[in-house]
Amino acid sequence: MLEVGTKAPDFTLSDKDGNAVSLSDFRGKKVILYFYPKDNTPGCSRQAQGFAALNAELEGKNAVVIGISKDSAASHKKFAQKYELPFLLLSDPELQAIQAYGVWQEKKLYGKVSMGVVRSTYVIDENGVIEKAMPKVKPDSNAVDVLAYLAGE
Repeated sequence: MLEVGTKAPDFTLSDKDGNAVSLSDFRGKKVILYFYPKDNTPGCSRQAQGFAALNAELEGKNAVVIGISKDSAASHKKFAQKYELPFLLLSDPELQAIQAYGVWQEKKLYGKVSMGVVRSTYVIDENGVIEKAMPKVKPDSNAVDVLAYLAGE
């Protein structure tokens, strides 16, 4: 994970419609950048639904939500439509942002070791500096925890 107070690495990735989106496009707003393992899996679906449910409140705090996984743009499009996700999902099959943000890590599942995305969230301030790093977040409470942080709780 990157440290709080460091400049957030810029990136340019494709959204679900193939449009190029850069982190620097959002200067002047807070960015809730969350990394998740895979579209349409139970935990990732609950996490996305949590952010969708709180999207209006997060936008009210001058924040935008961006989800990143290594899934394809086509996969993101189906995922966003299925759950009516009102925020950006970016595709990172080359692991450009995933590795830059330190969330591509060794994982253990049932004794098997593999590399994968560790579910993590960053809050990036209006000037592109990391103000909060949340490693190994829980899918069911991630959005609520971020909103509580932005509300100063």
